[in-house]
Amino acid sequence: MRKMVKTMALLLSVAVVLSGCKSMSNATKGGLIGGSTGAVIGAGVGVILGKSNTSAAIGAAVGTAVGATTGAIIGKKMDKAAAEAARIEGARVDSIRDANNLKAVLVTFDSGILFQLNKSDLNAESQKALKEFSEILNENADMDVAIMGHTDNTGSLEVNQRISLERANSVANFLKAQKVAATQIKEIAGKDYSMPVADNSTAAGRAQNRRVEIYLYASEEMIKEAEQEAK
Repeated sequence: MRKMVKTMALLLSVAVVLSGCKSMSNATKGGLIGGSTGAVIGAGVGVILGKSNTSAAIGAAVGTAVGATTGAIIGKKMDKAAAEAARIEGARVDSIRDANNLKAVLVTFDSGILFQLNKSDLNAESQKALKEFSEILNENADMDVAIMGHTDNTGSLEVNQRISLERANSVANFLKAQKVAATQIKEIAGKDYSMPVADNSTAAGRAQNRRVEIYLYASEEMIKEAEQEAK
């Protein structure tokens, strides 16, 4: 109980500080949270950047449960990567859990940054954003990556399946051209319009659904290194 009270107090303190700094950038906010100690590890960058309780079907096949201390070590690294990603213009960063119940990072790039309607070509602005993002991946080569392309529900399922995969491949190919190792990218998939995040009946909602999501999660190597550090 005492630990819970301390946790809530610390989270409220961070919230109060940030609420008094409306002009503070996402990067600064992320830095504050990522630099906090103890209890805030469980809250992570998502407290400010839009934490999701969603678990994703991603994660290294480790075969056994990962210990709490190991998870905390990985969580700190994920918080740091999330804070760096939050500096990229137009990127939304969320803290999620992978299949091993370890903290992972979801970075979403929407159509306004990446694609025109029914297109999969990367424009200059999106290339700039992804170039910055590639630097984060290169600095965290022990994190695995999954890239998912999505569409709105305009047009046939066949067309949307093709476009969503083309968008995911466009992002993956650009990242690999920026020296991101092909072996780091574990999955490239087109999810068509099967996983909307907004209302497809409105133009604004459809724009949100035309997106590419990039997941960063702990590789088997990263988990093993964290387990050694936890001993």
